[in-house]
Amino acid sequence: MMAEPDFDQFKGDLRKAERKVAGEIDPGARAVVVAVAVLAVLLSFVLPHTGSVTGIDVLTFNADAAAENVTITSRIFVWLQLVFGVGFSVLALITRRWFFAWVALCGSAVSCVAGMLAWWSRNTPGVSGFTPPSGVGVGLVVGWIAMFVIVFHWSRVVWTRTNYQLTLEAQRRDEAAAEEQRALALQRRPRPTDPDNED
Repeated sequence: MMAEPDFDQFKGDLRKAERKVAGEIDPGARAVVVAVAVLAVLLSFVLPHTGSVTGIDVLTFNADAAAENVTITSRIFVWLQLVFGVGFSVLALITRRWFFAWVALCGSAVSCVAGMLAWWSRNTPGVSGFTPPSGVGVGLVVGWIAMFVIVFHWSRVVWTRTNYQLTLEAQRRDEAAAEEQRALALQRRPRPTDPDNED
């Protein structure tokens, strides 16, 4: 008679595989939209951010950016775009890791606020004691809108994956509780007496 296979020895491997899958994302068609938004962010770096100053000029804060009185908010916005809108978004798209998507979402959300402040600083006279010589450029507008698109789509992906992870954790807790109940029931069951040892 064949012995039944013991699947307990594979539980560790199965749990590792489950954790790996739980940490992955499948953005589906959203991946294309995020990729296009990342390209739009990259395009915004070569377009005028304000006046004749491009996003790259703001990023490096060269003499042209200083002459245009580019504020710290614009510089923060452009750096956040580069790090989170491009860097972590590309990492999340390539690796399909939930963690990178979550970091891209958080950083991109902060960049949207920085973009609003950058826009405000270009349109408000007397900011930091001077009047900006030029207003908002097309690069700032394109970059800001692209960051909103990235935030929207990463939030949908991250939220969906979070719900899936919570469901898996609940299932694991239920399975662990059921196993514990079975173990307790086995301990409580009276052991059969051996007739040879009876007096």
